[in-house]
Amino acid sequence: MSTFPLPDISLDGRVVIVTGGDRGLGFSMAQAMAERGARLVIASVDAEGCVRAAEELGGLAVTTDILDLNQCRNTVTRAVDEFGRCDVLFNNARRLMRGPGLPPQGNSLPFYETDPDIYRQTIEVNVIGTFFMARAAIEYFRSVGSGKIINVSTSRRNFSGPRNSPYGVTKAAVESETLIWARDMDGTGITVNSLLPGGSADADPNRSKDPSKKLLPVDIMDPLAVWLASDRSNAANGCRFVGKLWNPELDPDAAAEGSREEPVFIEQQEPAAG
Repeated sequence: MSTFPLPDISLDGRVVIVTGGDRGLGFSMAQAMAERGARLVIASVDAEGCVRAAEELGGLAVTTDILDLNQCRNTVTRAVDEFGRCDVLFNNARRLMRGPGLPPQGNSLPFYETDPDIYRQTIEVNVIGTFFMARAAIEYFRSVGSGKIINVSTSRRNFSGPRNSPYGVTKAAVESETLIWARDMDGTGITVNSLLPGGSADADPNRSKDPSKKLLPVDIMDPLAVWLASDRSNAANGCRFVGKLWNPELDPDAAAEGSREEPVFIEQQEPAAG
């Protein structure tokens, strides 16, 4: 159960794919949507974790390497075959600053100390993998004239602060992907938005706890995940939503509007003639 109150929104009948949905922020969002009636497809490269999460949520497990476009397409096909439709993709799978194959203290290093192989892997997973999964979903969404893609992003400071390469670089790319894809989908019934916690979240059980640093709870994005997966977000396209800005005292639509942050990249307007 979520510790944050979820908006009173039904997701009954909605089919949602969550990549990286077997752990951390992804599992928390998946659990919240399941509580509101969504049918979940948990996609992860970790086969055991994928099955475990799907069994707990009563969903479908599909082992997926998002760097393999055919596996991404298979995930969408499995969702449609199992549930008869697919409505939402949460592009949550990503190579984090911490985890297997990374330094114990994390990969928050000056760029000249970052392992070139880790840099390349992070770019591939976070940018190309996000594209592959979105490409697989959009092929189905275009055939039915509707669908939602939500790309998980990060705070603005990670785009320019020290020791945030390659992760910040990849998320700047994801923000650009979100805006470009949203423009590509204007008027089609398909929307693309980004979602982020708004700070470091307590999503890694193996992370050493620094008592001087307060982490956001793992379910910080759950209310917005429910709202974004619902029809109430149909008018939102190319938007950026911040989990910690959600105000549960407000109507869900007002809370979502209050959680919306200006996109990272603002298009420059042409100066007026004369």
